[in-house]
Amino acid sequence: MAEQESLEFGKADFVLMDTVSMPEFMANLRLRFEKGRIYTFIGEVVVSVNPYKSLNIYGRETIEQYKGRELYERPPHLFAIADAAYKAMKRRSKDTCIVISGESGAGKTEASKYIMQYIAAITNPSQRAEIERVKNMLLKSNCVLEAFGNAKTNRNDNSSRFGKYMDINFDFKGDPIGGHISNYLLEKSRVIVQQPGERSFHSFYQLLQGGSEQMLRSLHLQKSLSSYNYIHVGAQLKSSINDAAEFKVVADAMKVIGFKPEEIQTVYKILATILHLGNLKFVVDGDTPLIENGKVVSIIAELLSTKTDMVEKALLYRTVATGRDVIDKQHTEQEACYGRDAFAKAIYERLFCWIVTRINDIIEVKNYDTTVHGKNTVIGVLDIYGFEIFDNNSFEQFCINYCNEKLQQLFIQLVLKQEQEEYQREGIPWKHMGFS
Repeated sequence: MAEQESLEFGKADFVLMDTVSMPEFMANLRLRFEKGRIYTFIGEVVVSVNPYKSLNIYGRETIEQYKGRELYERPPHLFAIADAAYKAMKRRSKDTCIVISGESGAGKTEASKYIMQYIAAITNPSQRAEIERVKNMLLKSNCVLEAFGNAKTNRNDNSSRFGKYMDINFDFKGDPIGGHISNYLLEKSRVIVQQPGERSFHSFYQLLQGGSEQMLRSLHLQKSLSSYNYIHVGAQLKSSINDAAEFKVVADAMKVIGFKPEEIQTVYKILATILHLGNLKFVVDGDTPLIENGKVVSIIAELLSTKTDMVEKALLYRTVATGRDVIDKQHTEQEACYGRDAFAKAIYERLFCWIVTRINDIIEVKNYDTTVHGKNTVIGVLDIYGFEIFDNNSFEQFCINYCNEKLQQLFIQLVLKQEQEEYQREGIPWKHMGFS
């Protein structure tokens, strides 16, 4: 493998190109991609082209080739960037960050996982059980977040539908001691509606396909995906995803991370509640909307551990405050449908935020005394959701696209503006480059 990787095609670093133009740039990128070189440097930035297949370039042997090397000693690779970030953090005792950006389907989520795996693999081998526990928690948390925050889109079978920023904390020796996850703008509208050819969040399909018969009976569910209005659009889609197998992987990961059995059961109850909510129908008696299938209301009340009349009231009325008076105003049929969908989206978003908070409770740095152990430092990994254009963009997708534009502006500012300022400071002849 080392001999194979030593063969380079085209320019491994775009900085080395004699002429820089879009055709030349793309020709170099295409040549390298066709020869199996999916990574190319632009200075300290690495450009990745998603091959949409597994490549044998992330194993232990490859990790050893990049461990402790300087950035340009080895061919371009994610591991080169990860190692450079780790070395910079350790040598200077300064926080550092890796930003992963690109359109939907570019491979950002996989890249963030490989970066975390690399950092976990190169940190000092130690008998300290706590360090190994933290490494395991950080890696296991990924698949749980993917189950509840990722979905199949037309461009990507495992598309992140939320933004994630993860801090990995290290002690003065460079060993991981904890972490913290921040989540942004979950695409909650996907809970109730999906574009043609797309699915809702993985968690629903995993539960229905992977849950035992006994579990599904207790949740009043059946395995037929097309039985549930909120997910029936994506129910018949052919996909490479094995939902039943993933269900077991995610359930095992939740146990390893530290979720209690009753907490895991509550998560399943909430997923089941949302599926049942989608099947609620309203009928109009005169001007008064009523719930057609009362049995579903009883099931929802049981799953949420509340009373049936409270569920009915929440679905058929809204509370209005007028001065000192507070009154319950009955919904129209359209308002009742809208309220039901808003209820489902809100429940799922709160569930997702609770899962993130629960993971943070477990992986956050505990009992670290800086006066004894020295300053702890951080490597941040930003995995932002991808830019995408749908026939009907949701508000969340609009915000996602706007966020990507702002991130691109920041990237340009950091790379181009700072580089030009450094050239000017050092008196190097330079033709000023305009950018926006």
